Amino acid sequence: MKLADRKTIRKIDSISVRAFRMRSIQLMENAGRGVADVVRRESSHLDQLPRVSVFCGKGRNGGDGYVAARHLKNHGFSVAVFSFARTGELKGDALVNARIWENMGGDVFLIKSPKDIERHAPAIRHSRIIVDAIFGTGLSTSVGGVYAGAVGFINGLNRGKRKVIAVDIPSGIDSTTGGVLGSAVKATVTATMAMPKAGLYIYPGRSFAGRIETIDIGVPRSLLEDPSIPWNVTTEGDLRMILRPREPDSHKGTYGHAVIIGGSPGKTGAPYMAAMGALRAGAGLATIGVPAGLNPVMEEKTTEAMTWPLPETREGTLSEGSATSVMKLLQGKSVLVIGPGLGESRDMAGLIKRIIKEAALPLVVDADGLNAIRGNPGVLKKARHPAVITPHPGEASRLLGVSAKDVQADRIESAVRLSKMTRSTVVLKGASTVIAGPDGAVYVNPTGNPGLATAGTGDVLSGMIGGLIAEGYRPLEASIAAVYIHGLAADSVKRRSGEIGLIATDILPLIPGLLNPFTAPSA
Repeated sequence: MKLADRKTIRKIDSISVRAFRMRSIQLMENAGRGVADVVRRESSHLDQLPRVSVFCGKGRNGGDGYVAARHLKNHGFSVAVFSFARTGELKGDALVNARIWENMGGDVFLIKSPKDIERHAPAIRHSRIIVDAIFGTGLSTSVGGVYAGAVGFINGLNRGKRKVIAVDIPSGIDSTTGGVLGSAVKATVTATMAMPKAGLYIYPGRSFAGRIETIDIGVPRSLLEDPSIPWNVTTEGDLRMILRPREPDSHKGTYGHAVIIGGSPGKTGAPYMAAMGALRAGAGLATIGVPAGLNPVMEEKTTEAMTWPLPETREGTLSEGSATSVMKLLQGKSVLVIGPGLGESRDMAGLIKRIIKEAALPLVVDADGLNAIRGNPGVLKKARHPAVITPHPGEASRLLGVSAKDVQADRIESAVRLSKMTRSTVVLKGASTVIAGPDGAVYVNPTGNPGLATAGTGDVLSGMIGGLIAEGYRPLEASIAAVYIHGLAADSVKRRSGEIGLIATDILPLIPGLLNPFTAPSA
């Protein structure tokens, strides 16, 4: 499912009118009718039709609100419009629909100051449904003044008694980044037009959007599915297209051999969980390479995975001196996952850089493997095979040379920049994990919950990506599928026992049961 940023939305609107000869007022009519339909569905359980307050801004979003008000009134709802502009201040299609609303006897109450909000507060509080048509997807400046007051008032209403329906996007949310522009309406449902907006799926915007419903406003499907639109939200359909059933005559060699290099004193769990993630995702074989002094511990810990002792420093960590043994281990293998629990010894960077340049197999670089190249992420361009990197915001900030706050302010752009910088598939972890491929494709993942904010879940994920690559999936495909299933597993734990107390190994046994339905042959 494609996602639109602000620029894409404008382009689609323009082409619809210019090339397809659609009338912009018809698009507004379809949008407003769609919002009214959402309101009707949201109130269908009530004994009587509720009062509805529609907040209309000055632009096209406000025009959608006037259309919705008209359709709701025609269906018997008691509707009042609260406008931030006099009708004469409106332009184009919004003006036309405001005039129609007035001509049919619709109520319009002007809001020009905080006192106006106070004056109309009792009437608004009697409404069971609030329609937010203040700002649309074009907003790029901070919400202030009377608008901020109205947003605060709407958010302060008792949500147990009423619902808030946002038109296209909650007012105050940046449609591209999901950022809050000063203040934003917290919606129960967002009725978004034609196609989902990226800001509805990226936090913090996602937490303001509520349930997202996409309204068909008549835009040609060819525009909405244009392959040149690089942004997507991952769906089950994507996994059905990516994952494939197994052949009945296959064997463990068919599904590849994943190598996990990691571990340091006190951190043997990380490479273990990565190896188990690879096996649970379907790799035929997995070997864990660890500092020699930790190999007995790892042999005690593992059953299905094999181990390989590597030369270590006096501190019990790996270093550039381990490289020759690592390269020997990699012969004939399918993928290398490097970094989980690796630690940060003095010459770790030398080891990682040499492996990146010399390893003749795909790489998944995580955790301390990323920290080792933070001063030179461009070294990944020298990898002999495609690489996947899996940074959290802090690691991404060090690779990009910016603050973690900057990374979070525009997660999609940060992932895309890092992918270009490294020519790698980037899995920018966090709420709404973003996957960016070297070809510019972006996938925003909708699964997962705060229970994943615990030690080891990232190690499981990097192992899952490696396991899928070992089976023959391309790095972008493996990343999309692994991130989605990883989040589904966390959601399954949440349903069973809640978010708090989820640990990484809770996820591992759930992976096969969630993965296999997507690989079943179609009927």
